[in-house]
Amino acid sequence: MGKISDFSFPSSDGVHAIHCRLWEPDGEPKAVVQLVHGVAEYIARYDAFARFLAEHGYAVCGDDHLGHGESIANESELGWFSDEKGWEHLVEDEKKLHDELVRRFPGRSHILFGHSMGSFIARTYLGAYPDGCDACVLSGTGRQAAVVCGAGKVLAKREIKAHGNKYRSPMLQKIAFGSYLKRVDSPIGANDWICRDEAVIRAYDADPLCGFTATAGLMYDMMDGLSIIGKPSHMGKMNKSLPILFIAGEEDPVGAYGKGVRTVAGQFKKAGMKDVTVKLYPGCRHEVLNELEKEMVWSDVLHWMDSRI
Repeated sequence: MGKISDFSFPSSDGVHAIHCRLWEPDGEPKAVVQLVHGVAEYIARYDAFARFLAEHGYAVCGDDHLGHGESIANESELGWFSDEKGWEHLVEDEKKLHDELVRRFPGRSHILFGHSMGSFIARTYLGAYPDGCDACVLSGTGRQAAVVCGAGKVLAKREIKAHGNKYRSPMLQKIAFGSYLKRVDSPIGANDWICRDEAVIRAYDADPLCGFTATAGLMYDMMDGLSIIGKPSHMGKMNKSLPILFIAGEEDPVGAYGKGVRTVAGQFKKAGMKDVTVKLYPGCRHEVLNELEKEMVWSDVLHWMDSRI
């Protein structure tokens, strides 16, 4: 592969600088992949996958979201987006990064890749900017019923009113993630649901920038985002010819062990999306890019990308 470099751009919130990492191939890239990471992690965790894609001719870039990685101003901001319009800022920052990548790599196809919360951001983006990419991969996505999102927003707002936007609520954390270990045999720690590779899990556990308790403000913003992406009015705005690939583990609680992923894919088809592919991996948990079968997953994604550009 070519080189790895970092840069930043001003966030749409008008306050923060958003940290980005770019992996470039040798020579001119055949296309650009924009990575959108999940909650309680950061873009450098995608290094191995990004290197793999760069070695196969892709330029790969992603940012640390507001409240994550190197985009925080201090530790108190970890797991916090903004006092207002948090979800909107995340989506607008992805559009700003998209525009920067178009400037750097003019004329190249642009593939959006969102994982977990990043898949929710990507799904919001697809409705807000129907022409903002040429293909999209949604990893570890899922769905929440409107009533669940509404209840989550009410509870988060109650915690914010009582303790402030940056309060780290044990109650909200338990509600959001407390059931994720129910199908994991003899878990060692609270994060064993992310994958079956012990080295990945223990590195995640030891990383202060991973696995933190999110703020009540973030929880409210994420429920707000989830309430948007499932609406037919939002999905109807998507580019109907945009190729979509869903990848997930069949043991991923975020996707309701495959059921939620299939439901979302069905919603996409019902909305008129013409090219929808679903790939579920038996035995795999949430982070299929880090699973024991990761090389197979990477190759599947690469083959799909190559076939769509």
